[in-house]
Amino acid sequence: MVAGENRVVRHEKGFTVTPETVAVVPLQVDVVEYLSARLEEALPVLRDILSSDFGLAIVLGVFVLEGAMLLYFVPSEGIIPAAVFLTDGSPLDVFVLLTVAVVGATAGQFALFTASKRLGRERLLESRWVRISDERLGRFDQWFENWGPIVVPVSNSLLFTRGMLTIPAGLAELGDRKFLLLSAIGTLSFESLLAGATLFLLSV
Repeated sequence: MVAGENRVVRHEKGFTVTPETVAVVPLQVDVVEYLSARLEEALPVLRDILSSDFGLAIVLGVFVLEGAMLLYFVPSEGIIPAAVFLTDGSPLDVFVLLTVAVVGATAGQFALFTASKRLGRERLLESRWVRISDERLGRFDQWFENWGPIVVPVSNSLLFTRGMLTIPAGLAELGDRKFLLLSAIGTLSFESLLAGATLFLLSV
C-alpha cells in the first residue's frame, strides 16, 4: 500500500492515517464532521432496529460484537447519538440505551480480553477475526507498559482508540474484575459524552 510519499499505514474506522499524521490525528481529523457522518450512517439503521420487537437486544448484540472487534455492523460512535435523537432524548430511554451500550461493549471486550489471556500473542494474531497488526499491537502494548491499567478506561473514552487496550490488558494478565470495571468506566464515559452532546443539540 504505497503511493508516492503518502504511505497508508492503517484505516481507522472511516479515515486514513499516514506516517506524517500518526502523531497528530486529533489535529487533522475534523471530529465534528466525523461524528456527523457516523450519525448519518447510523440513523436509518437504528430507525429500523428500534422499531422492531427486539430492538434493544439487537443493539446489545451490536455493541457486544463491536467490543470484541468482530464486526462493525454500524459505527458505535453513531449508535447512541442516533438512538437519543430518535427517542427525542427521553431520560428513561437515554438511561436504558447507555446501560445497553455499557453492558454490551464491556461483555464484548471481556470476551476478547479472555481470549487474549488464553491464546497468547502469537495465536491471537494468527486468528482471522483479530484485525490488528503485530506492529500496531506493539504500540498499544507499550502504552500499557508505560501507564498501566489506567489506559484501559482512558482509551475507551477516546474516539479513535476505543477497545485498543483490551488485548494488551489480557496479555499482561490484568485481573478479570479490574478489567471489567475499568472497561465499563471508559465506555460509560464515552457514551455519556455522546449522549450529553446529542441532548444539548436537541435543546438548542
